[in-house]
Amino acid sequence: MKVAIYGQAFHEHDFECVFELLDELEKIDATVYIEAKFIKLVAKFKPLKNFPTFALTHGLDSTFDMFVSFGGDGTMLRAVTYVRDLGIPIVGVNTGRLGFLSTFKKEDVRKVVTEFVEGAYTIEERSLVEIRFDEEILEFGDLNFALNEISVSRKDTTSMITVETYLNDDYLTSYWADGLIVSTPTGSTGYSLSCGGPVIAPSAKSLVLTPIAPHNLNARPFVIADDTIIRLKVSGREENHLVSLDSRIAIIPNGKEIVIQKSDFYIKMIEYKSESFLKTLRNKLLWGQDRRN
Repeated sequence: MKVAIYGQAFHEHDFECVFELLDELEKIDATVYIEAKFIKLVAKFKPLKNFPTFALTHGLDSTFDMFVSFGGDGTMLRAVTYVRDLGIPIVGVNTGRLGFLSTFKKEDVRKVVTEFVEGAYTIEERSLVEIRFDEEILEFGDLNFALNEISVSRKDTTSMITVETYLNDDYLTSYWADGLIVSTPTGSTGYSLSCGGPVIAPSAKSLVLTPIAPHNLNARPFVIADDTIIRLKVSGREENHLVSLDSRIAIIPNGKEIVIQKSDFYIKMIEYKSESFLKTLRNKLLWGQDRRN
Protein backbone atom coordinates (compact mmCIF):
# COMPACT_ATOMS: atom_id res chain seq x y z
CA MET A 1 0.00 0.00 0.00
CA LYS A 2 1.35 3.41 -1.02
CA VAL A 3 0.10 6.49 0.84
CA ALA A 4 0.70 10.25 0.54
CA ILE A 5 0.16 12.50 3.59
CA TYR A 6 -0.46 16.24 3.41
CA GLY A 7 -1.37 19.13 5.69
CA GLN A 8 -0.95 22.88 6.00
CA ALA A 9 -1.45 24.56 9.37
CA PHE A 10 -0.49 22.25 12.20
CA HIS A 11 -1.44 22.83 15.82
CA GLU A 12 0.22 21.19 18.79
CA HIS A 13 -2.99 19.53 19.98
CA ASP A 14 -3.42 17.89 16.54
CA PHE A 15 -0.03 16.27 16.10
CA GLU A 16 -0.93 13.00 17.85
CA CYS A 17 -3.41 11.96 15.15
CA VAL A 18 -0.67 12.15 12.49
CA PHE A 19 1.55 9.81 14.46
CA GLU A 20 -1.38 7.47 15.07
CA LEU A 21 -1.88 7.24 11.31
CA LEU A 22 1.82 6.63 10.72
CA ASP A 23 1.79 3.90 13.38
CA GLU A 24 -1.17 2.17 11.73
CA LEU A 25 0.47 2.39 8.31
CA GLU A 26 3.67 0.91 9.72
CA LYS A 27 1.70 -2.13 10.95
CA ILE A 28 0.75 -3.00 7.37
CA ASP A 29 4.22 -2.15 6.02
CA ALA A 30 2.88 0.67 3.85
CA THR A 31 5.10 2.94 1.78
CA VAL A 32 4.50 6.49 3.04
CA TYR A 33 5.34 9.79 1.38
CA ILE A 34 4.88 13.09 3.25
CA GLU A 35 4.57 16.52 1.64
CA ALA A 36 7.89 18.35 1.89
CA LYS A 37 6.71 21.38 3.92
CA PHE A 38 4.36 19.37 6.11
CA ILE A 39 7.05 16.91 7.22
CA LYS A 40 9.05 19.84 8.64
CA LEU A 41 6.05 20.94 10.69
CA VAL A 42 5.44 17.43 12.03
CA ALA A 43 9.09 16.90 12.89
CA LYS A 44 8.99 19.88 15.28
CA PHE A 45 6.83 17.80 17.63
CA LYS A 46 8.48 14.42 17.28
CA PRO A 47 11.50 13.06 15.40
CA LEU A 48 10.62 11.17 12.21
CA LYS A 49 12.46 8.56 10.26
CA ASN A 50 13.48 9.44 6.74
CA PHE A 51 10.23 9.43 4.79
CA PRO A 52 10.33 10.18 1.07
CA THR A 53 8.65 13.47 0.21
CA PHE A 54 6.56 15.01 -2.55
CA ALA A 55 5.73 18.55 -3.62
CA LEU A 56 3.25 20.34 -5.84
CA THR A 57 5.31 19.72 -8.96
CA HIS A 58 6.82 16.29 -8.36
CA GLY A 59 6.78 13.08 -6.31
CA LEU A 60 3.23 11.85 -6.93
CA ASP A 61 1.99 9.42 -9.58
CA SER A 62 -0.95 7.13 -10.26
CA THR A 63 0.59 4.23 -8.26
CA PHE A 64 -0.53 5.75 -4.93
CA ASP A 65 -3.47 4.03 -3.25
CA MET A 66 -4.48 6.92 -0.98
CA PHE A 67 -3.89 10.61 -0.34
CA VAL A 68 -4.62 11.66 3.28
CA SER A 69 -5.26 15.34 3.98
CA PHE A 70 -5.00 16.66 7.57
CA GLY A 71 -6.89 19.91 8.11
CA GLY A 72 -10.19 21.45 7.15
CA ASP A 73 -12.00 21.80 3.86
CA GLY A 74 -9.55 24.47 2.69
CA THR A 75 -6.72 21.97 3.03
CA MET A 76 -8.71 19.42 1.05
CA LEU A 77 -9.20 21.93 -1.75
CA ARG A 78 -5.47 22.57 -1.76
CA ALA A 79 -4.84 18.80 -1.81
CA VAL A 80 -6.76 18.60 -5.09
CA THR A 81 -4.09 20.78 -6.74
CA TYR A 82 -1.51 18.11 -5.81
CA VAL A 83 -3.53 15.15 -7.03
CA ARG A 84 -4.88 16.81 -10.21
CA ASP A 85 -5.74 14.15 -12.80
CA LEU A 86 -3.61 11.36 -11.29
CA GLY A 87 -6.66 9.50 -9.99
CA ILE A 88 -5.32 9.06 -6.44
CA PRO A 89 -8.25 8.57 -3.99
CA ILE A 90 -8.39 11.33 -1.34
CA VAL A 91 -9.65 11.22 2.24
CA GLY A 92 -9.71 14.13 4.68
CA VAL A 93 -9.06 13.93 8.43
CA ASN A 94 -10.77 16.93 9.99
CA THR A 95 -8.64 19.02 12.33
CA GLY A 96 -10.55 22.16 11.33
CA ARG A 97 -14.09 23.28 12.08
CA LEU A 98 -17.09 22.44 9.87
CA GLY A 99 -15.63 19.88 7.48
CA PHE A 100 -17.93 18.86 4.62
CA LEU A 101 -14.95 17.45 2.71
CA SER A 102 -12.70 16.51 5.62
CA THR A 103 -15.25 14.27 7.28
CA PHE A 104 -13.11 11.82 9.25
CA LYS A 105 -12.75 12.71 12.93
CA LYS A 106 -9.13 12.92 14.05
CA GLU A 107 -10.01 10.70 17.03
CA ASP A 108 -10.88 7.91 14.55
CA VAL A 109 -7.82 8.36 12.37
CA ARG A 110 -6.68 4.72 12.71
CA LYS A 111 -9.89 3.66 10.95
CA VAL A 112 -8.65 5.44 7.82
CA VAL A 113 -6.24 2.53 7.44
CA THR A 114 -8.11 -0.37 9.04
CA GLU A 115 -11.39 0.21 7.17
CA PHE A 116 -9.52 0.76 3.91
CA VAL A 117 -7.73 -2.56 4.30
CA GLU A 118 -11.06 -4.23 5.12
CA GLY A 119 -12.61 -2.76 1.99
CA ALA A 120 -15.26 -0.89 3.99
CA TYR A 121 -15.41 2.03 1.60
CA THR A 122 -16.49 3.18 -1.85
CA ILE A 123 -14.83 5.52 -4.32
CA GLU A 124 -16.94 8.49 -5.34
CA GLU A 125 -16.01 10.55 -8.39
CA ARG A 126 -16.43 14.29 -7.87
CA SER A 127 -16.70 16.59 -10.87
CA LEU A 128 -14.71 19.81 -11.20
CA VAL A 129 -15.12 23.03 -13.15
CA GLU A 130 -12.40 24.75 -15.15
CA ILE A 131 -11.92 28.22 -16.53
CA ARG A 132 -10.58 29.49 -19.86
CA PHE A 133 -9.57 32.95 -21.03
CA ASP A 134 -8.36 34.34 -24.34
CA GLU A 135 -4.87 34.27 -22.84
CA GLU A 136 -3.18 32.46 -19.95
CA ILE A 137 -3.67 33.99 -16.50
CA LEU A 138 -0.36 33.68 -14.68
CA GLU A 139 -1.99 33.45 -11.24
CA PHE A 140 -3.67 30.17 -12.27
CA GLY A 141 -1.22 28.67 -14.77
CA ASP A 142 -2.16 25.05 -15.40
CA LEU A 143 -4.18 24.95 -12.14
CA ASN A 144 -7.24 26.30 -13.97
CA PHE A 145 -9.70 23.97 -12.22
CA ALA A 146 -11.73 23.99 -9.01
CA LEU A 147 -13.47 21.31 -6.97
CA ASN A 148 -15.89 23.64 -5.16
CA GLU A 149 -16.57 26.68 -7.27
CA ILE A 150 -15.44 29.39 -9.62
CA SER A 151 -16.67 32.85 -8.66
CA VAL A 152 -16.44 36.37 -10.04
CA SER A 153 -16.78 39.28 -7.62
CA ARG A 154 -16.26 43.02 -7.29
CA LYS A 155 -12.89 44.53 -6.40
CA ASP A 156 -11.92 47.81 -4.73
CA THR A 157 -15.47 49.13 -4.71
CA THR A 158 -18.68 48.98 -2.73
CA SER A 159 -20.64 49.27 -5.99
CA MET A 160 -22.17 46.22 -7.58
CA ILE A 161 -20.92 44.72 -10.82
CA THR A 162 -22.89 43.45 -13.80
CA VAL A 163 -22.24 39.84 -14.84
CA GLU A 164 -23.52 39.20 -18.38
CA THR A 165 -24.24 35.47 -18.53
CA TYR A 166 -24.64 33.09 -21.48
CA LEU A 167 -25.39 29.36 -21.38
CA ASN A 168 -24.32 27.43 -24.50
CA ASP A 169 -24.25 30.75 -26.41
CA ASP A 170 -27.83 31.52 -25.35
CA TYR A 171 -28.21 34.71 -23.31
CA LEU A 172 -29.53 34.04 -19.79
CA THR A 173 -29.45 37.35 -17.91
CA SER A 174 -27.20 40.08 -16.54
CA TYR A 175 -26.78 39.77 -12.79
CA TRP A 176 -26.52 43.09 -10.93
CA ALA A 177 -24.77 41.84 -7.81
CA ASP A 178 -21.60 41.62 -5.79
CA GLY A 179 -20.70 38.65 -7.94
CA LEU A 180 -21.69 35.23 -9.26
CA ILE A 181 -20.73 31.71 -8.13
CA VAL A 182 -20.55 28.72 -10.47
CA SER A 183 -20.60 25.75 -8.10
CA THR A 184 -20.16 22.02 -8.50
CA PRO A 185 -22.31 19.59 -6.47
CA THR A 186 -19.36 19.25 -4.08
CA GLY A 187 -19.19 23.02 -3.68
CA SER A 188 -22.92 23.35 -3.09
CA THR A 189 -22.27 23.09 0.67
CA GLY A 190 -19.64 25.86 0.53
CA TYR A 191 -19.78 29.48 -0.62
CA SER A 192 -22.90 28.83 -2.70
CA LEU A 193 -24.82 27.56 0.34
CA SER A 194 -23.94 30.66 2.35
CA CYS A 195 -25.37 32.78 -0.49
CA GLY A 196 -28.68 30.90 -0.52
CA GLY A 197 -27.84 28.14 -2.99
CA PRO A 198 -29.27 24.61 -2.77
CA VAL A 199 -27.59 21.53 -1.34
CA ILE A 200 -26.87 19.13 -4.22
CA ALA A 201 -25.94 15.47 -3.89
CA PRO A 202 -22.27 14.98 -4.91
CA SER A 203 -23.17 12.47 -7.64
CA ALA A 204 -25.67 14.79 -9.37
CA LYS A 205 -24.77 15.81 -12.93
CA SER A 206 -25.38 19.48 -12.25
CA LEU A 207 -23.87 22.90 -11.72
CA VAL A 208 -25.51 25.80 -9.90
CA LEU A 209 -25.32 29.52 -10.63
CA THR A 210 -25.69 31.46 -7.37
CA PRO A 211 -25.69 35.28 -7.40
CA ILE A 212 -23.90 37.04 -4.53
CA ALA A 213 -26.12 39.69 -2.91
CA PRO A 214 -28.10 40.38 -6.12
CA HIS A 215 -29.80 43.73 -6.67
CA ASN A 216 -32.25 41.95 -8.98
CA LEU A 217 -34.59 40.71 -6.27
CA ASN A 218 -36.00 38.06 -8.61
CA ALA A 219 -32.54 36.57 -9.25
CA ARG A 220 -32.43 33.11 -7.70
CA PRO A 221 -29.93 30.23 -7.73
CA PHE A 222 -30.25 28.28 -10.98
CA VAL A 223 -29.38 24.57 -11.34
CA ILE A 224 -28.16 23.58 -14.81
CA ALA A 225 -26.77 20.48 -16.53
CA ASP A 226 -23.04 20.02 -15.98
CA ASP A 227 -22.31 19.79 -19.72
CA THR A 228 -23.35 23.45 -20.12
CA ILE A 229 -20.70 25.89 -21.33
CA ILE A 230 -20.98 29.13 -19.36
CA ARG A 231 -19.71 32.46 -20.70
CA LEU A 232 -19.42 35.50 -18.46
CA LYS A 233 -18.48 39.11 -19.08
CA VAL A 234 -18.17 41.58 -16.20
CA SER A 235 -18.65 45.34 -16.27
CA GLY A 236 -18.67 47.91 -13.47
CA ARG A 237 -17.30 51.20 -12.18
CA GLU A 238 -13.81 49.83 -11.57
CA GLU A 239 -11.43 48.58 -14.27
CA ASN A 240 -10.94 45.11 -12.76
CA HIS A 241 -12.79 42.38 -10.90
CA LEU A 242 -11.78 39.24 -9.02
CA VAL A 243 -11.97 35.65 -10.22
CA SER A 244 -11.44 32.88 -7.68
CA LEU A 245 -10.94 29.15 -8.17
CA ASP A 246 -11.64 27.71 -4.73
CA SER A 247 -9.03 29.65 -2.71
CA ARG A 248 -6.89 30.89 -5.64
CA ILE A 249 -7.60 34.44 -6.78
CA ALA A 250 -6.66 36.51 -9.84
CA ILE A 251 -7.41 40.09 -10.88
CA ILE A 252 -9.09 40.21 -14.30
CA PRO A 253 -9.81 43.28 -16.45
CA ASN A 254 -13.49 44.05 -16.96
CA GLY A 255 -14.84 43.08 -20.36
CA LYS A 256 -12.65 39.98 -20.75
CA GLU A 257 -14.74 36.94 -21.66
CA ILE A 258 -14.59 34.11 -19.13
CA VAL A 259 -15.53 30.58 -20.22
CA ILE A 260 -16.41 28.03 -17.53
CA GLN A 261 -17.15 24.36 -18.12
CA LYS A 262 -16.90 20.96 -16.50
CA SER A 263 -13.37 19.53 -16.39
CA ASP A 264 -12.55 16.38 -18.33
CA PHE A 265 -11.30 14.54 -15.22
CA TYR A 266 -12.71 13.68 -11.80
CA ILE A 267 -11.35 13.72 -8.26
CA LYS A 268 -11.77 10.39 -6.48
CA MET A 269 -13.00 10.74 -2.91
CA ILE A 270 -12.92 7.83 -0.45
CA GLU A 271 -16.27 7.47 1.28
CA TYR A 272 -16.09 5.06 4.20
CA LYS A 273 -19.17 3.08 5.16
CA SER A 274 -18.91 4.53 8.66
CA GLU A 275 -19.05 8.04 7.15
CA SER A 276 -21.36 9.26 4.37
CA PHE A 277 -22.53 12.48 2.73
CA LEU A 278 -25.97 12.16 4.30
CA LYS A 279 -24.48 11.53 7.72
CA THR A 280 -22.31 14.61 7.26
CA LEU A 281 -25.38 16.71 6.37
CA ARG A 282 -27.20 15.53 9.47
CA ASN A 283 -24.22 16.29 11.70
CA LYS A 284 -23.08 19.58 10.19
CA LEU A 285 -26.47 21.13 9.37
CA LEU A 286 -28.21 19.60 12.39
CA TRP A 287 -30.84 17.95 10.20
CA GLY A 288 -33.06 15.62 12.15
CA GLN A 289 -32.48 17.50 15.40
CA ASP A 290 -36.16 18.42 15.69
CA ARG A 291 -37.55 16.77 18.82
CA ARG A 292 -40.43 15.40 16.77
CA ASN A 293 -37.90 13.16 15.01
